[in-house]
Amino acid sequence: MAPLLTLRLFNISSSSSSSRSSLVSFQSSLSQLVFFASLKESISPMDHRSDEQTTSDSGDPNNNHRFSDRILPHLLRLYGSCATSQDFEIYAPNASFEDPLMRAHGVKQIKSAFYTLPKVFKESKIVEYTVEENMVSPGKGEILIDNKQYYKFLGKHIDMVSLIKLYVDDGKIVRHEDWWDKKPISNRETVKVPLLGRAAEVTRRGSMLLTHLFMGFGKDPRV
Repeated sequence: MAPLLTLRLFNISSSSSSSRSSLVSFQSSLSQLVFFASLKESISPMDHRSDEQTTSDSGDPNNNHRFSDRILPHLLRLYGSCATSQDFEIYAPNASFEDPLMRAHGVKQIKSAFYTLPKVFKESKIVEYTVEENMVSPGKGEILIDNKQYYKFLGKHIDMVSLIKLYVDDGKIVRHEDWWDKKPISNRETVKVPLLGRAAEVTRRGSMLLTHLFMGFGKDPRV
């Protein structure tokens, strides 16, 4: 599993233009990289502000029943490498999760995606975030989390900005997208050449299936 998240580290350290070309290059050689590829030397350490965690909500400050207030503690544990099986109860059974490297379908695959974090990183967490909640009806709508994520790998401090988009229906997350550098995930609708977008989708599915196999098909860790 380490090679898959090693790709993510390479993506974080690259510039905007080189990130896209590097991702395409790595996707085309995924079958080789999944077998213990090493961390690319181009990763640059960044200053880590460990005590910075702030929130600012766009909704009514007097509203104590915001959906985001309920799910945020669980989401922070997922990204903080300390998730338990209860934290995944925020997802609908058929929920999906997607970032530039993985495309998970169903809660068990989502578990596999997040359970890999502590196996690769010494530390990981969301250190800063702001929340915008747009609910069209009780239990249904969209939540946007503008955030900075921190990872520690082999003594290196790595910061990455992202936009987490959560689509909620009937009080459960049905779709979870993590846009690294706040850029849309490449697919047949977001790239100029639909065939390349389709290839990116297939590659992310293959990456997820390998991860799912490695993690025992979403098996919860022993407490």
